[in-house]
Amino acid sequence: MAPTPTSLQRLHLIATGGSIMHNLALALHRRGAQVTGSDDEIFEPAKSRLAAADLLPAQEGWFPEKVTPELDAVIVGMHARADNPELLRAQELGLRIYSFPEFIYEASKDKQRVVIGGSHGKTSITSLILHVLRHHQRKFDYAVGAQLEGFDLMVQLSEDAPIIIIEGDEYLSSPIDRRPKFHLYQHHIGVISGISWDHINVFPTEEDYREQFRIFAEMTPKAGVLIYDRDDEQVQLVTVPTSTDVTYIGYGPHENKVRNGKTVLVTKKDEEVPIQVFGEHNLRNISAAKEVCKQLGIKGKDFYEALATFKGAARRLELVREGSSSVVYKDFAHAPSKLKATATAFKKQFPKRRLVACLELHTFSSLNPAFLPQYAHTFDAPDVAVVYFNPHVLEHKRLPALPAEAVQQAFQRPDLRVFTDSKALAEFLHQQNWQDANLLMMSSGTFDGLDLTQLAVEVTK
Repeated sequence: MAPTPTSLQRLHLIATGGSIMHNLALALHRRGAQVTGSDDEIFEPAKSRLAAADLLPAQEGWFPEKVTPELDAVIVGMHARADNPELLRAQELGLRIYSFPEFIYEASKDKQRVVIGGSHGKTSITSLILHVLRHHQRKFDYAVGAQLEGFDLMVQLSEDAPIIIIEGDEYLSSPIDRRPKFHLYQHHIGVISGISWDHINVFPTEEDYREQFRIFAEMTPKAGVLIYDRDDEQVQLVTVPTSTDVTYIGYGPHENKVRNGKTVLVTKKDEEVPIQVFGEHNLRNISAAKEVCKQLGIKGKDFYEALATFKGAARRLELVREGSSSVVYKDFAHAPSKLKATATAFKKQFPKRRLVACLELHTFSSLNPAFLPQYAHTFDAPDVAVVYFNPHVLEHKRLPALPAEAVQQAFQRPDLRVFTDSKALAEFLHQQNWQDANLLMMSSGTFDGLDLTQLAVEVTK
């Protein structure tokens, strides 16, 4: 029986502190389930949010005694390992064990499932679709990886919503289920926003990585819809129409104009729609979202009406502070394709201003010497390009030391500045001349606690 608000009432989450897992815990708690959880480290904002719902574990760590025969099911996050003591106990007891995507699928078996996949853009596309549906008071469920304005949770599971919008990550489902998450949702409407090799620790070659998207494309069912970026060469290799029973829809960047640093869309009726995001990658995201919304019955004029108030997903090209002659933005970008798209868009949006851009290498792939050459010429757009990484992260991920010269060589930019100390990076940025200059900070980390708010005040004063 599919989990509903009236079934599977006693649930235990292994690795409950993760960004999506703690939101699932809160969503299940909100619908009345008895939820417990464990994790060996829980950071903010998950810590405070779980505490406020009285779901924060009393101690960090793994406690097999929490896993009892009385549980209806256990949900295991990707952060846990295959030899996790609680997971082993659940297996020993023969309990029902779900990965996050398995559970979401079971909870949405009776709904129309829209799954947004792609190496980049999927969070923004998903966020935009949710914004439009909410604006028009449509009933929907969702699972998305970023905090959205106007949504207090990133997961919602209800009984009455006819559709669910899911951000479809290609990373593995769980430590005991090595399938990519987006293969488990069984979409009716699928999106592939772009393919750019990532997760080298799981997909050692570009072909291995691309194959996951081919499988996703071929999972589109009869009468299903596959929406894809028609200009992405890697996407073209996996979205060749193979079924006459599937509708294939290619999209490109939405027609637009830029005036005084602001982007406006141009509709088919030659009407202009001001928007609060910019860059070709976002214009493609808008086109993808528009095609999905069209499939869900949202007319063009209604889509544009909602789009005008969309500020973007949290941490996706997000404005930190604006001054009279400078702006500071932060972005979640770290993969080569995201880095190139964001830096290029930023420079094109403010062509008369000097651009200082900083990238933190933080993920396993980005710090891996075998993957680094993928960054060649992706950071050419900024006037001043800076790369930061913490050597301790390399040690933690059991990767070899990374000389600054090797990073410069990989990026194919001799004037690239490389820092391994966040205080030295901050000092360098403080010394820059910020008259008619912008700052762009890109990372899935925090530059080791760099005070970006205070830095933004100095940049824009």
